Amino acid sequence: MKLNRRDFIKSSVATGGLIATSAMVREAMAEDPPADGPAPKPASPGKGKWVPTVCQGCTSWCAAEAFVQEGRVVKVRGHHLSKSSNGYVCPRGHLAIGQMYDPDRIKVPMKRTNPKKGRGVDPKFVAVSWDEALDTIADKMMELRKNNETEKFMLMRGRYTYCRDVIYGALPRIFGSPNNISHSAICAEAEKFGSYYTEGYWDYRDYDLENSKYVICFGGDPIASNRQVPNAIRQWGKVLDQATVVAVDPRLSATASKAHEWMPVKPGEDSALALALAHVILTEGLWSREFVGDFKDGVNAFKTGAMVDETAFDEKLTHGVVKWWNLELKDRTPEWAEKICLVPAEQIRRVAIGFGKAAPNVMVWMAPGAAMQPRGAYGALAAHALNGLVGGADNKGGTLQKMKAPYTHIPLYKEKFKPYLDEIAQKGVKHKKIDQRGTLEFPSLKKKPGGGVVTNRAADGILDEDPYEIKVAIGYWNNFTFSCTGATRWEKALEKVPFFAHIVTNPSEMSQFADIVLPASFHMFERWGLVPSKYNRYSYIGLQQPLVKPLWDTRIDETEVVWMLAKKLKEKGFPNLFDYFQTELKDPETGKAAENEAQFAEIVVKVMTEKQWNPTKYHSGEKINGWQEFVKLGLWQSDQYPFKKKWEKGFKTETHKFEFYSETLKKVLGMHAEKYEVSIDKVMEVTQYAGRGEQVFVPHWEPAKYHGDENEFPFVFMDSRSRLSREGRSQNLNEFYEFKKVDPGDISHTDVLKINPKDAQKLKLTDGDWVTVTSPEKSVKIQVKLWEGVRPGTVNKTFGMGHWAYGRLASADYGKHVPRGFNNNELLPADYDRLSGSTARHAVSRVKIQKL
Repeated sequence: MKLNRRDFIKSSVATGGLIATSAMVREAMAEDPPADGPAPKPASPGKGKWVPTVCQGCTSWCAAEAFVQEGRVVKVRGHHLSKSSNGYVCPRGHLAIGQMYDPDRIKVPMKRTNPKKGRGVDPKFVAVSWDEALDTIADKMMELRKNNETEKFMLMRGRYTYCRDVIYGALPRIFGSPNNISHSAICAEAEKFGSYYTEGYWDYRDYDLENSKYVICFGGDPIASNRQVPNAIRQWGKVLDQATVVAVDPRLSATASKAHEWMPVKPGEDSALALALAHVILTEGLWSREFVGDFKDGVNAFKTGAMVDETAFDEKLTHGVVKWWNLELKDRTPEWAEKICLVPAEQIRRVAIGFGKAAPNVMVWMAPGAAMQPRGAYGALAAHALNGLVGGADNKGGTLQKMKAPYTHIPLYKEKFKPYLDEIAQKGVKHKKIDQRGTLEFPSLKKKPGGGVVTNRAADGILDEDPYEIKVAIGYWNNFTFSCTGATRWEKALEKVPFFAHIVTNPSEMSQFADIVLPASFHMFERWGLVPSKYNRYSYIGLQQPLVKPLWDTRIDETEVVWMLAKKLKEKGFPNLFDYFQTELKDPETGKAAENEAQFAEIVVKVMTEKQWNPTKYHSGEKINGWQEFVKLGLWQSDQYPFKKKWEKGFKTETHKFEFYSETLKKVLGMHAEKYEVSIDKVMEVTQYAGRGEQVFVPHWEPAKYHGDENEFPFVFMDSRSRLSREGRSQNLNEFYEFKKVDPGDISHTDVLKINPKDAQKLKLTDGDWVTVTSPEKSVKIQVKLWEGVRPGTVNKTFGMGHWAYGRLASADYGKHVPRGFNNNELLPADYDRLSGSTARHAVSRVKIQKL
């Protein structure tokens, strides 16, 4: 690029307005080489080096490597030493290069000059210095301290590295606010609910594909979206050869297209299907005697419709299998399920018997599609309970937990926080959070009442000023106005917030409501970061490090920006946060505090990973001799996960067993009910579940809850994820549109609504027709694609298109905020799985379709 970074920054600030909303990047784009100039010489593959990093294109967080030539990243691959990905990386890793070099990135800090906020309103951003931008933010924060209302400060986190502890933990707490709001509940918390309230594990599971003999994917698409995609791509051929693969999904996903069986379940009725599978496994005597136990007389008493004497069964490593049968399973036959989930009874029986006979080296791969529904907690419980029933939980070829990755969490310094919390902060942090977690209607039961987050509900808290108003907010690496259902609520909420600062790479929808926009360093190539993950039986910690000099005047959101802001706050009379950083976070090698923000970013990572690289603090796994060796390797890996680890040591549940009757859920729900002096049944009523009595504590059928009357809105809308979506941030790349056809049923360059040909015939629709799609929330226009890969009565659209900001490719007309396609989250109403706090983005709404 002929315009260097320093000259661009100087000229930008001097001209003020160069980065205005509708043209914030055009002047900074690379110049085309002269037509009559000499052709550039090809770079030798040998002139460069592979440098380790971590891809965060999804929550797999794969260890990777980037090839750097002459200061530029030119290629990406999986980390060659990784025992998880074995050198593989999926398409998301390759798209990262285009993201970093996207000419539409925000390049310098910007300040809003138009006080009016709203969609379609030009913020009239002008370029400012970092000093002025941080001065403005610090002044607004100090106003809150002056008025003793620090609780009215809000920090919103999107995707993150584990350096999040600095911005997400230390910043709001020491300042005096309870409002650190994470994005987790719009990601997959309901999925974790299923494993926690059966086996005491709140996290994504690991899966032993290497040895599995039967794989049932409940709402998951392992070879395309999220959760170990590189490993699934690497192993899937072997899996198909050695195992039976079954895909439970209303659409023909990439995994379903390769599977031996496709079960096109009706959206939202996953629990009915899972229960019928369990019914057959028990009546056919196919449960695991080694894990579950057996009848004392050896005679199977599980007969359809018959109650069973609990004392007749000698249970081993599980709790409540007979209770589960008596309370729920005895009548849940495949014929019953067929009427509800619309999967043929014959297929249900065939899959259940095949699964049971292949056990125990089998797995149910349960994912958000089966869980993030308005009553999805019980879909998650029912699907995951199948793993316990056949002995696949924590077993070879089954679902696993993880090995420890002993990094140091900054929140472990909470005791050291105390000297830095003045009287104002101590008062502020005691206020309730803005997202309604822990209220009667939103229990958010992450291990305890109110232990989770209800991310999407924060918009209502802001709008209703409940429990108070938010006056100052900072968001980073997030775009809630696009990524949350009922998205227009977030637009209104951000219009209402008097001051909002956004730290971001691209000019997203959320940025359009900001008063200050700060350019963030790109996560994979321009920053320090600590990223732990696990799969393929290994836990690991990967390093992100600055592989190249930042192309623009960016800073690392989680560390550099916070250090600089803390310094500003100290200059204005609030030294506590900066003093905490300088006193408590020192270089483990030199004992010195940071002299600038760049040093601070590296020190944070060194502090958090010292147990990995300092031989004197060796804990387990690979031995690394010093910080420099760790930087060179970029990867620490644990010992291999041993099978049946929890069989021997016990599960972290109330009974220390795998719970079909969840004493753990019973205890936590009881705590919540007691807090509000109501019965558990009343909690279930308020939280909009159907289960009552003892049924609440076992996986049971919860009928799907849709918005919209079936007579008026005859089709169920189904949202799905693109394998080219890097956490929703690759939509300003040509590759996203050119190769969009890799998502089953989609076509390149076009946003389409997929409909079954039988339904299309009734509506007299043909390929490419324009229609109006209307939900109880909104009406939008789109072209239809006739596709047999979506079950009748259901329509499907891939999430990703519909941006009205983010850049010139993402939107149809960026300057005028005209979207390219439509955003699924504007069509979907805001609803929740209230027990977990999760946003319901699957099986949540009906729609009607009218030809234009």
